[in-house]
Amino acid sequence: MTDGEDRFIVVNGRRWRATDPAIPEPVAAELRRILMAARRDVGAALRAGADPAPARRRVHAAKVALGERGAPWWEQDLDQRRARWEAGLRS
Repeated sequence: MTDGEDRFIVVNGRRWRATDPAIPEPVAAELRRILMAARRDVGAALRAGADPAPARRRVHAAKVALGERGAPWWEQDLDQRRARWEAGLRS
């Protein structure tokens, strides 16, 4: 279990939930790649006057897979955490 120091990061004075440190780096890198592509698609949709909702759902799914949203990763056992990030890779 974590001591709490790695649960959050602070950016410009705002606290954000940290990525689950149990995610293997190659998996975390792939999830970050998916997240950034979805964020770019949100921006492209907004600039084009299109509905950004599908891209926003992909952003949300990637952030859940990374442990940055949804059930707190520090309250899950390793099997639950692994299931979360594997589901994110499949979606």
